[in-house]
Amino acid sequence: MEITLYERDGRPVAYIADDAEHSIYTWDGHAVCYILDDKIYGWKGHHIGWFHQGIVYDVNGYRVGYTKQTCPLVTYVEPVKCVKYVKYVKNVRNVPYVRPVFSTAQASISLADFVRQDAM
Repeated sequence: MEITLYERDGRPVAYIADDAEHSIYTWDGHAVCYILDDKIYGWKGHHIGWFHQGIVYDVNGYRVGYTKQTCPLVTYVEPVKCVKYVKYVKNVRNVPYVRPVFSTAQASISLADFVRQDAM
């Protein structure tokens, strides 16, 4: 089952695909990052954050995105998803950061920019 990820204002931005790699796609059909265990990696191999208990955190432990169940505001209706493009080959993963204490504070980066920061 695919899981939609929302900005802090309730807008749907991306979704976690129901595939073996837990790829994160934007609504336009591009795979931009993926989840391994609870770590989020960009396609170029950089560790960019965590997905923990339905919340997306950046590497500093600030909140970036939410699932429908964890979003602090009422969520918007999801748009129709585009056909998924073929994924690029992933680069070798870098060593992950040490997990910080997760904060309730919001990150300064938007979820849309966060998921695309290490894409091809």
